[in-house]
Amino acid sequence: MSFLHKMFGDQNKKILKEIQPTVDKINSLESEFEKLSDDDLKAKTPEFKKRLEKGESLDDLLVEAFATVREVGKRTMGMRHYDVQLVGGIVLHRGTIAEMRTGEGKTLTATLPVYLNALDGKGVHLITVNDYLAKRDAVWMAEIYDFLGLSVGIIQNQRVTFVYDREKEKVESEKEETDGSFKVEDEYLRTASRKDAYECDITYGTNNEFGFDYLRDNMVQDVGQMVMRPKEEMSYCIIDEIDSILIDEARTPLIISAPAEEATDQYHQFAKWVRMLKENEDYNLDEKMRAATLTDEGISKFERWLNVDNLYVEGGIMLVHHIEQALKSEVLFKRDKDYIVEGGEIVIIDEFTGRKMPGRRYSEGMHQAIEAKEGVKIQRESRTLATITFQNLFRMYTKLSGMTGTAKTEEEEFYKIYGMEVVVVPTNRPDARTDFPDRIYKNDVGKNKAIIEKLKECQSKGQPVLVGTISVEKNEELSQYLEINGIKHEILNAKNHEREGEIIAQAGRPGAVTLATNMAGRGVDIKLGGPDASKEESQKIKDAGGLFVL
Repeated sequence: MSFLHKMFGDQNKKILKEIQPTVDKINSLESEFEKLSDDDLKAKTPEFKKRLEKGESLDDLLVEAFATVREVGKRTMGMRHYDVQLVGGIVLHRGTIAEMRTGEGKTLTATLPVYLNALDGKGVHLITVNDYLAKRDAVWMAEIYDFLGLSVGIIQNQRVTFVYDREKEKVESEKEETDGSFKVEDEYLRTASRKDAYECDITYGTNNEFGFDYLRDNMVQDVGQMVMRPKEEMSYCIIDEIDSILIDEARTPLIISAPAEEATDQYHQFAKWVRMLKENEDYNLDEKMRAATLTDEGISKFERWLNVDNLYVEGGIMLVHHIEQALKSEVLFKRDKDYIVEGGEIVIIDEFTGRKMPGRRYSEGMHQAIEAKEGVKIQRESRTLATITFQNLFRMYTKLSGMTGTAKTEEEEFYKIYGMEVVVVPTNRPDARTDFPDRIYKNDVGKNKAIIEKLKECQSKGQPVLVGTISVEKNEELSQYLEINGIKHEILNAKNHEREGEIIAQAGRPGAVTLATNMAGRGVDIKLGGPDASKEESQKIKDAGGLFVL
């Protein structure tokens, strides 16, 4: 790689060097825009729209539009876009991926290209990984958009939809409990139709909600029942945590299904029988390929239990399929790793984010097999009515961009699949993080002892620790071990994800220990000392070594 860099130069540095003159132009307008009145700034939006109608392009307006958003951000929120955020905004506008480190302000960065691209009237979609972030980011940044005369819609799960409305009469309503450092101001949200939210200049929502709305629109009997804009107006989209959505979940199909035949009692019988099978004798297991297959001995056992001479001839393909699903559910699908049991139902856990996916079900009888295994009510099987993958959904946009803290490692995949390049945006200040080499232990006993020693050492000097675990199961196992050793801690996984914002915000308190499953896309900053800490308190923790991530 060093040889290639010498031959062709560092491509990332070339892109940043090419962008810098544009950043300089935006900076040169700052003093001029500071002198403008609020009304002058508000008048910029209709002015830009008229110039677009007369033939100017979005690129022609970029410098002035970005300067406008920066000034409005300062006046409405007291937040000024740093130069690196201007760079990130330009990268996003170009339909490229901006890799920005955690805490560099991706949410504020996105306001720059979102405003610019919303000027053409086709609507901008901003995709987040969960409902909480969609609502939080929309309301938070809506102060800028509303000031500049643009409308904001929010798509939520359970068919709930909001439109940001500053003119709505203020009412005292229960505010949603979040992370302690930011409240979602419900008094500015009015309930609206799904169609109204999509008609807004800017629409926030999750990848799942946009995907399911697209599928439902393709199933309606009348065009008037469609909620999204026409396909040709899928103009511009920004995806937050783009690696999680476009790489990890890219081929995960979204499926709309309808109930098929009634659930069969055979699920319970098969669940009971597969527990009696022995690995390498009755079945072979390949965990890497996620496959489990019956041996001749295993097939013979089922033929005896079912009192048939030939399982495949007398039982048929469907019977064999149900037996195979029962076997897979028993040996491949693990409770508190792949799914949890909640309220008498099987709830799938997203393997990439560690979050619950309510309403989602395994297909081809697998969900029913797991229900039988866990002894909960078996729901009816379903048949697929409509399906699409995220990969195919997001390819429909005329321009697609995204941001994340970790994209460079998947750069080749992004380019091959989507034709998208990755630009690493520098940090606003020099990176102060120290990365230590991995430590390898022979077994869990040695590793757990080392974890306890490290946690006690950190707690003794008031240093907060964030411990990452790979599954709910491991998360709870380690929690029990810490309890035995008298270490106070908070635990965060799919079972209590409703409090995730609050838990993560408190993870920076002196000596705090937080056990969490996959942290991708949680979207809440960890402030040293906690959300309300003073500079002095934050400095004390900084002197103790800052946040320790294990």
